[in-house]
Amino acid sequence: MFAPDKMQQHIVGSIRQFVERNVIPVASDLEHKDEYPTQIVEGMKELGLFGANVPQEYGGLGLDYTTFAMIIEELSRGWMSVVGPLGTHSVICDIINRFGSEEQRREFLPGLATGERRGGLALSEADAGTDVQRLRTTATRRGDGYIINGSKMWITNGRHGNTFVLAAKTDLKADPPHKGISAFIIEKGHEGFEVARDIDKLGYKGVETCELVFENFFVPAKNLLGGREGDGFKHIMTGLESERINVAARGVGLARAAFEDAIQYAQQRHTFGKPICEHQTIQIKLADMATKIEAARLLVYSAAQKKDRGERCDLEAGMAKLFATESAQEIALEALRIHGGAGYSKDFRVERYYRDAPLLIVGGGTNELQRLIIAKGLVAKYPIK
Repeated sequence: MFAPDKMQQHIVGSIRQFVERNVIPVASDLEHKDEYPTQIVEGMKELGLFGANVPQEYGGLGLDYTTFAMIIEELSRGWMSVVGPLGTHSVICDIINRFGSEEQRREFLPGLATGERRGGLALSEADAGTDVQRLRTTATRRGDGYIINGSKMWITNGRHGNTFVLAAKTDLKADPPHKGISAFIIEKGHEGFEVARDIDKLGYKGVETCELVFENFFVPAKNLLGGREGDGFKHIMTGLESERINVAARGVGLARAAFEDAIQYAQQRHTFGKPICEHQTIQIKLADMATKIEAARLLVYSAAQKKDRGERCDLEAGMAKLFATESAQEIALEALRIHGGAGYSKDFRVERYYRDAPLLIVGGGTNELQRLIIAKGLVAKYPIK
């Protein structure tokens, strides 16, 4: 069984206090207003969380993936949306640190670590979400840089962020197509980069999800990630391992919040002369919910620890993401059912969990894709003898 060390216990305890004091009391009000959590984000900056996975030499905390997953779980337990400004930010920190040149690391990572630079991943398009190879955004070499044309959808931090890793086609004739994809570090504030609109969503309120449009947007050649064309697909896919661990940890946090609310309500609500937690039907629900949360958490830790060892973990990350997010959806629904009619009202938090959970199933690579990744990994792991 996983046992956090003293440092992890201290860090998680600090985050838990932050969530109890600064997130939970205001989350429902901000969420219903669809209001950006400015003060909460400032608090996360003060805690150094925007530099959680940035090495200390570049001004970050240099935390391992397992500790970061524990932080994400605690934040999501308070309100899943507050992880939004941090989630894809951490992914691009990981990508730049792993694949950027030393010059790129020194230029971008210190600002990302403090939160002065706010990061996002400009990957998905209207016709290229799960199937990344279908992206149509192009980067054409011109002089000492590239001209970007195209659009990106579902971009978290699209409005409040200022520094992005963008995937674009530099070779339209490449076969297979992914060999023609390159990654660029891009910044707002230059002509040809427009935030076209904020996408209205079922849940995941308070954090912006945007469409970005690029029209003859110039990017200096020095911002080509790693200095080589054609490596962007590898850069992005490796970064998505950490994103899937992140999304899985969000699922654990949301599921835990739903379960904790449900078990508290089950002890307070009485029917037929006793608390509903004494009815066998409710007891079975609570037992299943708690078991799934524990199993999901251990899958997350397994994937994170493998990544901490520098090993490939797409199989484990896929399993964690699949199980944790499907469990979160199921547990959110069960929590609502335990609350009965009260759970369908906005007076209780469970209706928010129920609306937030579906994002985890389709975000970070759909769970249908995770099953394909898992199956492919299993065939490679168990070859014919």
